[in-house]
Amino acid sequence: MPITPDTKNWTWVLERPCTECGFDSTTITFADVPDLVRRNAAGWGEVLQREDVTVRPNSETWSALEYSAHVRDVFRIFRARLEQMLQFDDPHFENWDQDATAIADRYNEQDSATVASELADAADAVASAFESVAEGQLGRRGLRSDGSAFTVESLAMYFIHDPIHHLHDVSG
Repeated sequence: MPITPDTKNWTWVLERPCTECGFDSTTITFADVPDLVRRNAAGWGEVLQREDVTVRPNSETWSALEYSAHVRDVFRIFRARLEQMLQFDDPHFENWDQDATAIADRYNEQDSATVASELADAADAVASAFESVAEGQLGRRGLRSDGSAFTVESLAMYFIHDPIHHLHDVSG
């Protein structure tokens, strides 16, 4: 089961290294995020060319194609959340059930070349969106459905862990 954007007790990602993938948000800055997104996106192209891209390692773990489609959608969702934070005061984010989305959108039946292209486009869009944030906007807030708040800066640090972690999942 994947680490997800709406996991409860999310703040640990901002406080300490991930014991699984090694990502440590305390070692990067907000300005690093666009480059990290683009480098991460480049790694998914190779993953999506695998012959076994639709094979699940076990019944509880997504295939590489499912992880790739999920990351594509993470890029899209976090771009939308960032745009909401920049446009509105204290927007509330809708819950996102990534497992339901994977089933409804049939992630494992999608064309891997299409997912690769869409993932690259979504990565470029979210990276560009983070690059366009002015320093004075870093403290703007957005609220999760449970009431906890992100700032633009903490959203970026939280967000970037997800695609990095998932590339580790399918590469490790």
